[in-house]
Amino acid sequence: MSPTVPTAPLRPFSAIVFDMDGTLLDTEMVFKQIVWDVSTELGFEMTETVHHAMVGSSHETTNRLLVEAYGVSFPYTIFDEKCRVLMKAKMSEVVPVKAGVHELLAELKARRIPAAVATSSRSPHALGHLGGAGILSMFETVVTRDDVINPKPHPEPYLMAAKRLGIEPSLCIAVEDSHTGVRAAHAAGLQTIMVPDIVAPSDEISALCVAVMHSLHDLRTAAFA
Repeated sequence: MSPTVPTAPLRPFSAIVFDMDGTLLDTEMVFKQIVWDVSTELGFEMTETVHHAMVGSSHETTNRLLVEAYGVSFPYTIFDEKCRVLMKAKMSEVVPVKAGVHELLAELKARRIPAAVATSSRSPHALGHLGGAGILSMFETVVTRDDVINPKPHPEPYLMAAKRLGIEPSLCIAVEDSHTGVRAAHAAGLQTIMVPDIVAPSDEISALCVAVMHSLHDLRTAAFA
């Protein structure tokens, strides 16, 4: 399915909950290169299939995926630490944001529509990167992996975000870039929009979304036109 702005207006909403990496922050391509480099350094060949399965996944799910792909000899703890160190160094230089982020967040702030983040990243990573990008203050709450028992694709991160906002999930829009995130948001009952980054939507994933859009500029147009 090609990304498109929906022809019908979005349902009424009272808040927006965003995924972070690949949705708000343009970090997935940076991390992809790090994953490839670290895998090669450790003597393993990363593939597009394995990497796509990792996108949007939690620490635990990524561990399982890599062990399933490369066997129990895969040194996940070393892999994870090396990736974290390299990513921290990259993000200390600049934390890039996706197209339309500043404009959409400013629009929400002007209209007094609360925004939240629901991410599979751990708290230091999430708060550090959102702060580095200069947008942390734009969110009422940030739900990280450290805040939930069950990470995406379980609905708990989105349900917690809605609960913290004090708004029914059905009155929230979720914005996601990954299959894992779309499944979580849809299961939580949010009006789910995918803005693909690295991974394109399958027919199954498209069916879980009210729209698949090119960018956050498109979401701003659809929400406030």
